[in-house]
Amino acid sequence: METWRGISVGQKPNVLTPEASPLDRFGYTVRELRERSGHTLRSLSEVTFSSYSKLWKWENGRRAPKHRSEVEELDRLLNGRGLLVELWERIGNGDSPRGHVSVSELHVSESLTHLASAASRQAGSNDDDTDTVVVPCRVHGRILFVPVPRRVVLASSLAGLAATALPAATATAMSADMASPIDHFAQLRRVLIQTDNLIGPRHVLPALQQHLARLAARRRASRGADAAELLALETRYEELAGWLAQDIGDERTAHGHTAKALDASHITGDTDLTAYILGRKAQLAGDTGHPSDALGLAAAARRTARSGSRLEVIAVMHQAHAHAVLGDGTEALNTYDTALTLLGRAESDGVWGSWLDEAYINTARARSLAALGEYEQAAVGFDTAIAALPPTYRRDRGVYLARAARAHAGTGNVPLAARIGLQAVGIAAETGSARIIGQLDRLDQALAPAAREAGVAEFRAALDHIVLHPA
Repeated sequence: METWRGISVGQKPNVLTPEASPLDRFGYTVRELRERSGHTLRSLSEVTFSSYSKLWKWENGRRAPKHRSEVEELDRLLNGRGLLVELWERIGNGDSPRGHVSVSELHVSESLTHLASAASRQAGSNDDDTDTVVVPCRVHGRILFVPVPRRVVLASSLAGLAATALPAATATAMSADMASPIDHFAQLRRVLIQTDNLIGPRHVLPALQQHLARLAARRRASRGADAAELLALETRYEELAGWLAQDIGDERTAHGHTAKALDASHITGDTDLTAYILGRKAQLAGDTGHPSDALGLAAAARRTARSGSRLEVIAVMHQAHAHAVLGDGTEALNTYDTALTLLGRAESDGVWGSWLDEAYINTARARSLAALGEYEQAAVGFDTAIAALPPTYRRDRGVYLARAARAHAGTGNVPLAARIGLQAVGIAAETGSARIIGQLDRLDQALAPAAREAGVAEFRAALDHIVLHPA
């Protein structure tokens, strides 16, 4: 058994010789660390935002990663402790380390989902790298979010959903004069949040992932107070990545980033941050169909939050909506009243809940009223929220429009629901937001019996135009 930089590399039947190329050494080490971490190629592709094809070529010495940030992120996820970065750097100059790295057999047992496979056959096959994109697809009359090769999306009429990241250099240039890396990455995060509000998460998440990898690398190289501050900032990046992943319908990635954020918040000892992320986990659980889990997580968030803080109010709001989804209308509405009471005497605690006001709570209440089937009250609440929303919150406007349309459909006002829904379709096409499209799917089901009424056919045709239709 050989140990290199604290990583035990076991002897397996197929062992590299000292004469093996740096590219082969890199690939075999990726495979070794991947298998030790319990990842398959497919699961690793999902958490690294790299395609299955690309990872396979790296592991088999067919191609080297082009970007250092990719290697740093892979090394972090596989707990390589800098080993993968060192091996990758040797590829360019042909240098080889002493000794050898053992290799295990390649296991490729996973395949794309049935839907993605069907889409691949529809578009034809090739050997190019095919980054996976989570996109809305029409399956048996419903809209589901599934991973599909990017080339398939580009070959369809939905090329905008395969959009790549914002140029990293553009965002970096905005903070190039910052005095410290902490200021630099904090400013980048603010820029990404503002950009998400305008154009949605599908364009922003890849850029954020690149900066997250750089931030993690800088944090690992730092010590003392700087390392602690960078870890706190990395935690906020992870939480934001989870939010963006949720908003493009990638639930697995959303859960992964949010779980990492929660773990890191415990390491930092920042109980405010822990309370906030527990609230986010409650929100994610509720939005992905697990209201009982959401109720428990919201209760944990409230216990963790400081009494009298806005974080406590946020936790109570998550409790209220979980009660609504579980069908307990009385408890839900009483809990919203509690949230309003707590907000009235809550302290101003900086960034935590600075956006929280009575109008926000009433909009959340409208969502819960819709979940309870109280569509008339919900419609009034959403119409009020839309009128007050700043124009820069483009994506959020689409969410509110879609929810308002569903509420109006519930009251029986089909023409109005179709008109509002059509507006939301336009914003969904711009942003790729799963929250908008998911709500529009519910509206589509509600309007199906009225397919011949004014505006309904136009709305349904527009919605069909922004989703993939596999063969």
